[in-house]
Formats: sequence, structure tokens, C-alpha cells
Amino acid sequence: MKLLLDTHVLVWLVEGVESLAPRHRTRLVETAAEQALTVSAISFWEVAMLERARRLSLTCPVEAWRHDVLATAGLAELPVGGAIAVEAVRLPGTLHADPADRIIVATARLEAATLVTHDRRILEYAEKGHVSALAV
Repeated sequence: MKLLLDTHVLVWLVEGVESLAPRHRTRLVETAAEQALTVSAISFWEVAMLERARRLSLTCPVEAWRHDVLATAGLAELPVGGAIAVEAVRLPGTLHADPADRIIVATARLEAATLVTHDRRILEYAEKGHVSALAV
């Protein structure tokens, strides 16, 4: 099963934040070993924005952090292309207006991936059958 990490889950996984339960961390590491763990390119934009706003402190500059994440965490970066951009605007049902979340959800839908998230609004959206999601 292909998993797509929501931005906060990416940070929790890479930075070792305790918000990610050990059983979830183990599952993500195992999925990475199977080459089925992905992240949307928009998540790196979100991380950079959070760092710039001083809402997130990384272990190194964000460019190096991204490079290290992709080189060592077993993650594949999924680009944000036109199909994803259009899908983000045309998502079925009701999802909040946050553009990054909409792009991440659209990516999960088009990539047939399960979105790994702690975001209650996305999980409620998934409960309505609009996207596959795994709560952490």
C-alpha cells in the first residue's frame, strides 16, 4: 500500500517528535523500506513557510533538511503537476480551503495513496469516502 505523509507527519517522523506513536513510526519505516512512502512537494513548501515564521525549528537549513529527508528516509517526493492542481480545486464534497491540504488530498486521490494524517478535518473528509486516510 502506498502511503502519502501529511506535512506534520513528515516532520514528526524525521525529527523524532513523540507525537508519532511508536507503532505508527514502525509502520512508516517499514513502508519506506518497501519503497511505498511518499510526500508531496508542497509539504516542503509548508515546512519552509513554518521555519520562516519561526513556528518550526529544524536540525539544519530547510534546503539541506529536504535533501537529507529524501536521501535517507526512504521517501519519494511527488511533484505538484497540473492534474493535481485541477483536482485540488475540484475535490468532491466539502474540505476546508487550505491550499496545501487540498493539494495533498488531491495527490493522495490521484496517486491512489493512503494519506497519513492527524488532521481531524482531513480525517472527517476521508470518513465520507473522498480519500483514503490513516489516522496517527
